Amino acid sequence: MNFKPVITKVENLAIQSAPNDKRNRRRSGRGRKKIFENYLSSSDVSTGLKRGELIQGPLRINPKNYQEAFIPSPDGNRDIFIDGIISRNRALNGDVVVVKLLPKEKWKVIVPEGDGSETNAASQSDMAGGVNNVNFEDLPAQDEVEVLETSPDVIIEEQYDDSQDDNNGMSDLKKIIFDGSVSKINFSPSEKAAGFSGIQPVDKSGIRTRTSKQRKSCSMAVNDSRIHPDRFLQKTGKVISIVERKHSRAVTGFVKPLPDKNSELYKEFFLFSPVDHRVPRILVPSEDCPKDLMARPADYANVLFVCRIVDWRDDSSFADGHLAKSLGQAGEIEPETEGILIEYDVDFSDFPNEVLECLPKSIPWTIPKEELQKRKDLRKECIFTIDPATARDLDDALSCCKLPDGNFEVGVHIADVSYFVQEGTALDMIASRRATSVYLVQKVIPMLPRLLCEELCSLNPMQDKLTFSVIWKLTPQGQILSQWQGRTVIRSCVKLSYNHAQSIIEDAEKIFTPDELPPVSPDHCITEIKTAVLNLHNIAKHLRRQRFDGGALRLDQSKIAFTLDSETGMPQGCYIYQYKDSNKLIEEFMLLANMAVAHSIYNSFHEQALLRRHPPPQTNMLDDLTAFFEQMGIELDFSTAGTLHKSLNELVGKDEYARKEVLTHMCSRPMQMAQYFCAGVLYDEALFQHYALNVPLYTHFTSPIRRYADIIVHRLLAAKLDSGQQIGLDKSDIQKQADHCNAKKSASKKVQELSTEIFFSVFVKECGPLESEAMVMGVLDQSFDVLVLRYGIQKRIYCNGLPLQRFTFQKVGKNPELRLMWEPETLDQKPICQVITIFALVEIVLKSDNTAFKYSAILKKPTGAAE
Repeated sequence: MNFKPVITKVENLAIQSAPNDKRNRRRSGRGRKKIFENYLSSSDVSTGLKRGELIQGPLRINPKNYQEAFIPSPDGNRDIFIDGIISRNRALNGDVVVVKLLPKEKWKVIVPEGDGSETNAASQSDMAGGVNNVNFEDLPAQDEVEVLETSPDVIIEEQYDDSQDDNNGMSDLKKIIFDGSVSKINFSPSEKAAGFSGIQPVDKSGIRTRTSKQRKSCSMAVNDSRIHPDRFLQKTGKVISIVERKHSRAVTGFVKPLPDKNSELYKEFFLFSPVDHRVPRILVPSEDCPKDLMARPADYANVLFVCRIVDWRDDSSFADGHLAKSLGQAGEIEPETEGILIEYDVDFSDFPNEVLECLPKSIPWTIPKEELQKRKDLRKECIFTIDPATARDLDDALSCCKLPDGNFEVGVHIADVSYFVQEGTALDMIASRRATSVYLVQKVIPMLPRLLCEELCSLNPMQDKLTFSVIWKLTPQGQILSQWQGRTVIRSCVKLSYNHAQSIIEDAEKIFTPDELPPVSPDHCITEIKTAVLNLHNIAKHLRRQRFDGGALRLDQSKIAFTLDSETGMPQGCYIYQYKDSNKLIEEFMLLANMAVAHSIYNSFHEQALLRRHPPPQTNMLDDLTAFFEQMGIELDFSTAGTLHKSLNELVGKDEYARKEVLTHMCSRPMQMAQYFCAGVLYDEALFQHYALNVPLYTHFTSPIRRYADIIVHRLLAAKLDSGQQIGLDKSDIQKQADHCNAKKSASKKVQELSTEIFFSVFVKECGPLESEAMVMGVLDQSFDVLVLRYGIQKRIYCNGLPLQRFTFQKVGKNPELRLMWEPETLDQKPICQVITIFALVEIVLKSDNTAFKYSAILKKPTGAAE
């Protein structure tokens, strides 16, 4: 077998401006002052990287403060900070850039005048979706003040083996404004209160003030990087080259005339303002825009457009762009969804004819006799699927047969997608480019044509299907006695949902009637299927217990799901998805199969095996979190994945859902993303380790309908089964595809999160206001974060948005605390004092904002003793 994965560079083909472009003729740039530095030549970049003088990495821009950007530090410590748009040098979020470090005297101090022993509790509680909003117009004109503002940038992973959005490197960055100049510094709540007597006064706007003397002392102590050891410093740098433009350069936003009517560009260009503030404003030619836009700009004020950046000159703060299309009215689900897909470079177009030509022509398709002869025939076995009730792409099936000696023959059977997706074809090319199916709330963007996803490959009941199978002989306790892997043909006897399987597990004695389950093949009876499910459940419980006893970790976090109106598609209800024993059953056997195949392909192909690793948590963030928990009096053991899992479960009981959920969110923050990689590019097998699973080798084999990485693994397994013949995969090509799969998986996860946000905001608007109990996750000096327990979402509540007389921040012992003094409803009443601390339970209301797809969390006024 000789194949190479098809790697198609996904770029905007119009990224380079043509020499005769009107844009170039109109804006020759002569005499204009350069804003950005020239990029280094590729040879200089290569030399600098080899010498260790330059650093390469993916750029992350804070979505709540576009002035702040970061790249990972090669030493695994605190991220390198890129301060401002000019230092970013026209790179966009996700781009792979090369950075040159600034001199040490320009590094940022991250610990003020204290000794650095205090951990920043505020940074540990920060999450995506909020910065402290400060209205500078509220400040007294005669006072010189400094504003402490958080810039959180954390997105939490839902599952331990999913890719995590890594925008979490410097959520502890704070801004301090001194006489109009900004310097960056990390303040812990204790340090914010240090040097002051008792509780700090806060005016109605929530701004704390310091005297000039205090400010001068603090400034001298914290701004001189030369007097601090390296562990208290934040390295800073500037972008000197863009190695790969990972950002799609496509953005959604609004277009309007330029504000300066006297500008020479006024009649030739319009101004495009992206919704994503991390992307610059863009000049688009007037010929791209609606003809009546100049005369009737108000008609288009709420129309969402897609714009593609084609250039960004070194002498302009605006990029040049091309207005691609109109999506429709902002605030509607479908236009917003399409905009998200375009921004994250998700291909949702119809499959072209050359791709469809790769599919079988005669439908219904039957398996050729010569192919049947190559496979183990399992069509008479009791094999079934367990999936979500609405699933149509059925990748995996299970079987379980009790043997005469009391042991069990258990099989995992996975759709053989690689039989239909032949290497090097147009179908293979588009699958490798899409790399994953993308699951939105209302629909799926498939990786493969629906004929494959839902019919030819899907393991639908009572149809002959081609599969790869892993079959074990297991003891009732889950000990593996023997194993077989090979090509098979199966015939599923029933399509069970998770709810069906759960009903069987919860009521083992119940006799199910035919109308309580989906149609069952006449070759098998309901009792046979029920027995198999129960046996699998019992074995899965042993496997799960052994995994966690052996040091595995699972950080479960709430996942919201929706019920949609069948006609309008609008959300009718939402709920937290329940992860039940039937889900755990499937998970255990999929993990077992993935691990088994990982060992097989690595043993046969040391250089070419496509595996999946999960690096350990980021050291600096883990140290900060450990110190924070110690201050809070929380005993968690972070020494290994297993000790963390054990101590977390011992700390909170089953009835302490809210507290465990908050702790789980906090523990998830230092975790890194799991990654596909080619074994041949990593020479230390210790790096292959999957931290959360605590296993040396792991891969993805069980979902080839929706993941291209699994197709590559299937091809490797097929080569191994064919007498271990050598294959022609180049390890660099496999690594390129692995990197592409990592990027697409991360983008898919982000799109799914944004889709959920859209639907939940619509739900709040249509069905709100919504009341819920919430638990405080973090306390800052002017706001606090809560986990809304009914819906499993996180929101930030701002003190200056509440009807308070005043609020004060302090440390009680080592715990941050806000004291809120509520305005009395009548003159003869006294104000009510409410104390906000981490893990406190509060009542909140979710209300829709005037802005499309935005909603706020409002703290309900408590009823209690006045103070």
